Amino acid sequence: MSDPTPVFDDLREESRELDLRVAELTESEWARATPAPRWSIAHQIAHLHWTDQAALLAMSDQAAFQKFAEQALTAPDSFVDDGAEDGVRLGPAELLARWREGRQELDRALREAAVRHTRFPWFGPPMSAAAMATGRLMETWAHGQDVADALGVVRAPTDRLRHVVRIGVRARNFAYAVRGLPAPEDEFRVEVQAPSGELWTYGPEDAAQRVTGPAVDFCLLVTQRAHRADLALTAVGPDADRWLDIAQAFAGPPGTGRDPKEAAPQNAAPQEPAR
Repeated sequence: MSDPTPVFDDLREESRELDLRVAELTESEWARATPAPRWSIAHQIAHLHWTDQAALLAMSDQAAFQKFAEQALTAPDSFVDDGAEDGVRLGPAELLARWREGRQELDRALREAAVRHTRFPWFGPPMSAAAMATGRLMETWAHGQDVADALGVVRAPTDRLRHVVRIGVRARNFAYAVRGLPAPEDEFRVEVQAPSGELWTYGPEDAAQRVTGPAVDFCLLVTQRAHRADLALTAVGPDADRWLDIAQAFAGPPGTGRDPKEAAPQNAAPQEPAR
């Protein structure tokens, strides 16, 4: 079994980078709108805190988490928003303090759980500590992008993105299933350029269908933080091309993603950006 420590370290660093971005914001800046409808920067941090707390509950009291998940899923259209709203009502200072405390608790819990090789319930399949950390890193990076967009900040990508790329590749068939579509039988070849210049590859080298491009663009696509038209990704083959239209790295119902930067035609149906 591979050492899961790197993903724990990368999650801690990804969270620290976002913390530095929001720590000195004024109260009015915390209230600034992000690309997610009705969500401010405070909502983004509150959502991360809410999900960290859910992860801690899953790792510490599985019966209690099961009741929590069942209750949440009785309101699938609102429970995420409700959790974010609860955090926003705390105010920026208290929210930031609680998010920091929860992150430290989660870091300790993940490292301890990895030693025991424990699996935990989640909103989808059970998770190992490494998988839980990978999911938390993906969400932290994606919601951190929403915060950066709200502030007009261009983030420098890092090789921590390898975890997001891996989720995006592994979630290929889920993206089809959640839309009621049959997944392609053949594997794709995915080759993306890491920020460091390394080439990250997945799937058979001789696969007929493939996706290539910058790793950061692939991550923006699978977290639905940018429209495909604005990204430098290339697909070879009709199935690979279709996948880039529906790819998602997150659990739950299909997201609608972001609009392209160029104005959509007037007769085009509006899309709600993904959270």
